[in-house]
Amino acid sequence: MNSKVEAFYKDARPWHRELNALRKLVLNSELKETFKWNNPCYTYNQANVLIISCFKDRCALSFFKGVLIEDTYKALQAPGANSQSVRLLNFKSVEEILKKKNLIKEYIDQAIAIESSGRKINFKKTSEFDIPKELQQKFSEDESLSKAFHCLTPGRQRGYLLFFSGAKQAATRLSRIEKYIPRILSGKGINDCTCGLSNRLPSCDGSHKQLSNR
Repeated sequence: MNSKVEAFYKDARPWHRELNALRKLVLNSELKETFKWNNPCYTYNQANVLIISCFKDRCALSFFKGVLIEDTYKALQAPGANSQSVRLLNFKSVEEILKKKNLIKEYIDQAIAIESSGRKINFKKTSEFDIPKELQQKFSEDESLSKAFHCLTPGRQRGYLLFFSGAKQAATRLSRIEKYIPRILSGKGINDCTCGLSNRLPSCDGSHKQLSNR
């Protein structure tokens, strides 16, 4: 029994009943329960398969390789327009969960089979992402910035490119780029911890907020 998992399900609000209903269904499978990224995480042969999480307006099962699941019922949703792997099953009531319990079981079984088979996701390569012209201009003005950016891991580069390109207005793209230049020069990704307080290093978990309260 994991104390962090138990605390999560005990204290979860406002989706207490829904989360526990999902947990019961997930535990009725071959998946093992652990706690990662501040949420209950379920693994198969130590590989992450899904996470149970809650949001302001819903709770969800998040499948790490959800894009590989055969979505027969057209129930899976991408968490964002640029998500290449994760897919969600969203719920808003216990009744909905119980009504769809066979669907949930089928998708969990598929996710386990995918992990068992060793199937991989063919992620879009960093070189295939467009570099905003505003960032290209900054590179031409500052060689150290260009070098620092291209020294980042491919995942960190993609994170910045997606964030910068997500702005429709040139002024907004430029503003975002200028804001994150110091972070890029320090070798940090867009979601990396910069204060050193995070319990999820190198990722940020919001611990920096403690600094403003001192």
